[in-house]
Amino acid sequence: MATPVYEIGACRLIHNAKLDAAAVLPLNSRSHVPAQRSKHRLSRVIAIANQKGGVGKTTTAVNLGCALAELGKRVLLIDLDPQGHLTINMGFKQPDQIEITLYHLLLDPQVTLGHAIKHSNLGVDFIPSNIELSGAEIQLVSEMGRETFLKDKLAPGQDDYDFMVIDCPPSLGLLCVNALVAADEVVIPLQCEYFGMKGMQLLHNTIERVRAKLNPKLRISGILATIHKSRTLHSQEVLELVRERYGDVVFDVVIKDSIRFAETPLAGMSILQYAGSSEGANAYRALAKAVIKRAPAPPVEAPKQPVASRV
Repeated sequence: MATPVYEIGACRLIHNAKLDAAAVLPLNSRSHVPAQRSKHRLSRVIAIANQKGGVGKTTTAVNLGCALAELGKRVLLIDLDPQGHLTINMGFKQPDQIEITLYHLLLDPQVTLGHAIKHSNLGVDFIPSNIELSGAEIQLVSEMGRETFLKDKLAPGQDDYDFMVIDCPPSLGLLCVNALVAADEVVIPLQCEYFGMKGMQLLHNTIERVRAKLNPKLRISGILATIHKSRTLHSQEVLELVRERYGDVVFDVVIKDSIRFAETPLAGMSILQYAGSSEGANAYRALAKAVIKRAPAPPVEAPKQPVASRV
């Protein structure tokens, strides 16, 4: 009997309860030709984080992921926000009706990474979420190793993707800590307004605590100026202040305010598919290239001792 395939918006859901991580294959897309991976390279895991809501985290996760896919990278998006906005943006208009989500991956030992992954016609794979995830934070509190659940669950897919991009919730709770522990780096979307800057120190402190106690390799890949209103003096002043304060950590790319970004979730597309020649689409393409260039330097192996000197 053939495995049923359901089209939902821009997504194709392969209904197979026995699917495991080894069986997950990328969905072919005309705009996405996955690059061949080295057997010895692992995914770069990027957390898109800011405890303030409405700063463009989901917009950045979706569009950065799709822009990386356009460049031939294999990408997995993870919706870590119980609001399920990334899931909706990927074409699932009713995320509460999805049977297997990130919640089940985190808390059900029988659910593997392959069970939770959905394939998308946007050229990326993703793990959906819905309101059930809001209960995970409470349930994880009493668990041993509660900060590493996400990291452990993503580990089997490390060799299958070039990038894993985590859309963090608008908080600094246990779910966000899980993202920071799982991540190699953080991209911080920062809205170009005064209150957007106010929370930066708190987020920075959280990142530093996670780095000191749980994930020494964690680094800030960059700060991304978002929702920039180029015609307002306030927005320009905030952008100048951010660059003055944080220097080269701030990406040169600026994401300008545009109604196109608000329209893409309804269409179940990224800005690259919805308005591919727009300024916003090109900005995220530039961001993807900048993120690739900011790859951490590979570890330097100690030179091997000559055989003669070991005798």
